[in-house]
Amino acid sequence: MKHLIAPSVLSADFANLQRDIEMINSSAADWFHVDVMDGVFVPNISFGFPVMEAINKYATKPLDVHLMIVNPDQYIERFAAAGAAVITVHYEACVHLHRTVQAIHAAGCKAGVALNPHTPVALLKDILADLDLVLVMSVNPGFGGQKFIPNTLNKLRELKAMALQINPDLIIEVDGGVGIHNLEDLIDAGAMAFVAGSAIFAAPDPKEMISELKNLKTGTLNI
Repeated sequence: MKHLIAPSVLSADFANLQRDIEMINSSAADWFHVDVMDGVFVPNISFGFPVMEAINKYATKPLDVHLMIVNPDQYIERFAAAGAAVITVHYEACVHLHRTVQAIHAAGCKAGVALNPHTPVALLKDILADLDLVLVMSVNPGFGGQKFIPNTLNKLRELKAMALQINPDLIIEVDGGVGIHNLEDLIDAGAMAFVAGSAIFAAPDPKEMISELKNLKTGTLNI
């Protein structure tokens, strides 16, 4: 499959949110990435259901929802009803991860698990077969515009090797410090979906930057 680009709505201009959503709709992007933060699991607060529903009202592409919150289980059905196509929870926030993943699937969404930079990918071995996606955080979650953590490349290679043995259809996603400067290295390491925030919305022409990210000459991924 060709790699996927998921612009992060958190970096959009909230005074012109509909405009930015329509820009993504008409761009080469594949998903909308929606970060939900509660100020507890991460030291920041983003948006909740009203904004999520407003995004869904205008979005014509799937919503890739990343829950950086404690106790995500109590909100899974509401996020599914608000339009989520993919719901990703954090390994570090889930006491009963299998149950959470089952609840996401029962709500009709694809299930993802995110890993903080310090969390080893080996901890996912026993649940990898049940997942649709793993999101590898290449910065500490909570704020945009951070510097990419180089060890992410080693984690991606390890995760890709494990996925080939257990779940070859797994989508490996990266979030944090992603841009045109490191996209090829990330693809070579095994990633196939990319969250980009400031790299897109701080560009002179965000739509053109999405096109550059999507059409980077790396060939087609074999998964």
